[in-house]
This record gives sequence, C-alpha cells and structure tokens, in this order.
Amino acid sequence: MVSSMRAVLRLSAFVTALVVAGSAARPSANGGATIRLHGSVEPIRSYPVFVPRLSGSNANSVVITHLAKAGTQVKKGDLLVEFDSQAQVKTAHDREAEYRDFVEQINKMRADQVTARAHDEAALKQAENAVKSAEIDVSTNQVRARIDAEKNQLMLEEMRAHLTALRRTSDLRRSAEAADIRLLEIERDRANNAWTHAEQNATKMRIVSPLDGLVVLKTTWKNGSFGEVQEGEDTRPGVPIMDVVDSTAMRIRARINQADIERMRVGQTATITLDSYPSRPFHGKLEQLSPIATTSALSAKVRTFLAIFSVAEPDPHLLPDLAAAIDVDISPP
Repeated sequence: MVSSMRAVLRLSAFVTALVVAGSAARPSANGGATIRLHGSVEPIRSYPVFVPRLSGSNANSVVITHLAKAGTQVKKGDLLVEFDSQAQVKTAHDREAEYRDFVEQINKMRADQVTARAHDEAALKQAENAVKSAEIDVSTNQVRARIDAEKNQLMLEEMRAHLTALRRTSDLRRSAEAADIRLLEIERDRANNAWTHAEQNATKMRIVSPLDGLVVLKTTWKNGSFGEVQEGEDTRPGVPIMDVVDSTAMRIRARINQADIERMRVGQTATITLDSYPSRPFHGKLEQLSPIATTSALSAKVRTFLAIFSVAEPDPHLLPDLAAAIDVDISPP
C-alpha cells in the first residue's frame, strides 16, 4: 500500500515537471522566443447525430439500415443515417385508422342524436298541444256538469305533469348525449395525437446532413467494449452516432501551464505542426485565452489555462482529434 502511494506521488511529480518543462521557452528561427504547447485539432462548426428519441411506448430501440462511412465527404442534404421505419409506419397507419374510426363514431352518434332530438321535439309538441286542449276544456267548466268539470281538471293536471316529465327527460337525454360525444371526442383527440407522434417518429428515421462536411463516426460503449455503431445494429435512443464537421474551418485547442500564462496574450502568432504530418507547418494565432485555470486529473498542483488557436489556411490534413504541437511566439512586440 505504501509503495503504491509512493508510486502515485512520483508519477504526480513527474507529470508536474513534464508540463513545466514541456512549455519552456526556446529560441525561434527568427531569433525570438517561443513556447511549445501541445493540443489537438477540433472543428469550429460541427453537427452531432444521435439515435432519435421517439414518442410512444414502443420506441425503445431502432435498427440502423444505412450508415455513411467514416471519412465520407457529404453535401448538405445527403443521407447520413437511416433506421428501419416499418414499425413506425405501421404504428402511424394504425393510429390513423383509430382516429378515423372515432370520427365516424362521432358522426353516426350525432346523426342518431339529431333523429332522437326530432322525436323528442315532436313528443313535446304533442304534449304541449294536449295541455292547451285540456286548458280549453277547463275554461268551459262553468257550463258543464260538476263531474265533467272535475274530469277536465284532472286531465289538465295529468297533461301538465306529462309535459313536465317529457321536458325533464329531454333535458337529461341532451346532457347524456353531449357527454357521450365529449368522451368520443377525447378518444378521437388522443388517437390524433398518437397518429401525429407516430408520423413524427417515421420522419425521424432519415437524418440528412445540414451542412457540407466530413463524417466522423463516434465510439460508444456496447457489448462490454468501445466501438463504432454499424449497419444492422439495434440502437437505443440518445446514443451518439457521428459528427459531421466542416473540414474547411478548424482550430487548435491546447492547455497552457500556469507558469507561462503571464507571457501569453491574445493575438500572438504561432507555428502549428501535426504529429501525423510533421513536415507540414501551419500558421496560427492565439484567439482565446481562458481567464480561469483548471486542475489536472493527475495532480492538483498542476493548473492549466485553456487556449484556442486559429489556423490561417484550410488544409485537408487538418482532421478532428489529431495531435498538434504549437510553437507560440512570445517575443516582445
């Protein structure tokens, strides 16, 4: 245990010394002083592609049926990745059928309700006429026999009670009909939303490039190891697939040791060389310099500042993630 701790401490001290030594000032070809930094190439403009997140309960995974190859130069609108859309298309058709079925049910119910309403209105009209007729008979009671007058009065009360019952029944039926229609409308709207979501899912099965650029496949954790996704794989929503990078506009990201930060300023020129192509130098300039330092994952004593360098001329050799050495001119202006 003690020996392990000593090894970690020696490694930490070595990293600290390496960072400080690696950025030591050195003479440049024109007699000035430079600082050597190390960084990597990254695109200024890129478009990340993920497995789409789909709506609905049956949207746990999708199968890749077409995938642009790594390093492919694509134009805006070119197909990048396509997924098996059969399940989404079938779901969309099923939801559409459900929606149209509810529409037909609503139309039929409304037609039946119109017929029932006409029947109720006819019954009400008949009952109202019966009440008026009974009222006329009652108005003649003074010239009728007592028993006939009592019959007329009883008939009027009966007709009025019947009319009141019909009106109450009609009102209750209208309320029930409105509730039945509303329930079907809710089901119709749900089916319409499901249909819309299913159609949107189907449109997400094809992803095209929004810009001219270079296809860079991403590595993801799958089957216990890291690797690139492949055609025919069953992938889950949200998994990164690739980046489309604008290879005509690259920059260099580097870290500056805290001991050198006072000698750095935005606008300084730099000579950039790629580890993969050491004989091909590039001209650059310090564009951004972070005002806040961050600590190293290996040692809390090592603090660095983020620096972004622009590259003066585009070049096909400048590819994302390539390691680069940056010689920054720190000569006095």
